[in-house]
Amino acid sequence: QVQLAESGGGLVQAGGSLRLSCAASGTISPIYAMRWYRQAPGKQRELVAGITSGGNTNYADSVKGRFTISRDNAKNTMYLQMNSLKPEDTAVYYCYVLLILNQYWGQGTQVTVSS
Repeated sequence: QVQLAESGGGLVQAGGSLRLSCAASGTISPIYAMRWYRQAPGKQRELVAGITSGGNTNYADSVKGRFTISRDNAKNTMYLQMNSLKPEDTAVYYCYVLLILNQYWGQGTQVTVSS
């Protein structure tokens, strides 16, 4: 079993920054990929950014140039640095971990950007 602990969400003004963290613990087989998703009220959950064990990254078009995903493999921790935040970034952000045989979701952390 894998537990995911997210932190770093909160309320920020437009143009501000936040850094999300996701720490994985438990019985962790090699992690294939880690991702951040988000879900705004009334909308479907969407992929924000992902990073593989080899460090390859991908981003949603809406966050390219503003968000940066990174990971510390030794700590099994993933980060999302979010800069130049916009009100439309307001959502619950979820950590996702893909192992060889299983996948896990975090409980979510609220990010609210005020205009």
